[in-house]
Amino acid sequence: MCECNDPMVYLPDMQQISDDIMNQVLLARESYDENRYTGRDVERALGKDYLNAQDFAALLSPAAGEYLEPMAQRARAETRKHFGNAINLFTPLYIANYCENHCIYCGFNCTNQIHRARLNQAQIEQEMQAIAQTGLEEILILTGESPRMSDVHYIGEACKQAKRIFKVVGLEVYPMDAKDYAYLHDCGADYVTVFQETYNTRQYGKLHLGGRKRIFPYRFNAQERALMGGMRGVGFAALLGLDDFRKDAYATGIHAALIQKKYPQAEIAFSCPRLRPIINNDKINPRDVHEPQLLQVVMAYRIFMPFASITISSREGARFRDHVIGIAATKISAGVDVGIGGHTGEAKGDEQFEISDGRGVEEIYKMIAAQGLQPVMSEYIYV
Repeated sequence: MCECNDPMVYLPDMQQISDDIMNQVLLARESYDENRYTGRDVERALGKDYLNAQDFAALLSPAAGEYLEPMAQRARAETRKHFGNAINLFTPLYIANYCENHCIYCGFNCTNQIHRARLNQAQIEQEMQAIAQTGLEEILILTGESPRMSDVHYIGEACKQAKRIFKVVGLEVYPMDAKDYAYLHDCGADYVTVFQETYNTRQYGKLHLGGRKRIFPYRFNAQERALMGGMRGVGFAALLGLDDFRKDAYATGIHAALIQKKYPQAEIAFSCPRLRPIINNDKINPRDVHEPQLLQVVMAYRIFMPFASITISSREGARFRDHVIGIAATKISAGVDVGIGGHTGEAKGDEQFEISDGRGVEEIYKMIAAQGLQPVMSEYIYV
């Protein structure tokens, strides 16, 4: 446990890169005053073809709460213009839940007394085959954050297995150095998603009491190291509810925009998770983010970065997910099981959080088609 470490100081074995982007993002978050924006600022932003950071800030402000309908119209137009009617489907596969971090809001917290498990290669193959039988062609591989129990080679073997079965392979694992991302890319991984959780460095230190995840800048720069390692795409997210959701959403958008500017070839994606009930929920004083506010965040992301993919996970309820894919989201999970080994029967390890939408792939597929949208299993062609 690393409780004595300053969360803003790298550990000796961590790859360091320029923190200029981090400094810009932290300054932007600190200076964001949500109450300075008026309805006129929101209207001005919605009237522009291309938004700057201040326009984005206005769309996240409380004043924009009165403009959700015009925001929805603009977001829908941007989504259809850049993505057509396509809605991509995927499912997560949790292959291990061992974790070495002490994050007080997380079900995988190393101090929690949960059933831990790690799938072997044969079990991973069985899980992937079960998922493939549903017709899905994209998978997101997840582990707990334990380099000891889920080392890079273990994850790499899972990527090799996945690439033989699926067209698109994503990763949501612990941050690592660029050379490790390069290895996983060679094994078949296409993109990496990292939740920064909160961009409030003071709150971050209070929530992450030990483990490598406690080191804020190493996590912050994970997307850049992934791109340095050759990954095609990177995903960004704050866990809304851990701190001021408007400030965290603003920082997430600015972070993604600066990475896009530095790496114009990168495919940028947003996830929009809200804090879900977990074992220690009563210890962190979660800040409620209601559905209209979540919708506002999703639409602000879309209008600010029209080309970015936006994922709505099964953390959210069916009604909300059905609604938001018609406006701004372009990717939705289906047939989700967040336990270890749950796709082939009884889970071998406990889940990280509770899901709200347990619908299977066929049901999600029909829901999308019923809205006049096109369910897409994969839009990549490899030659």
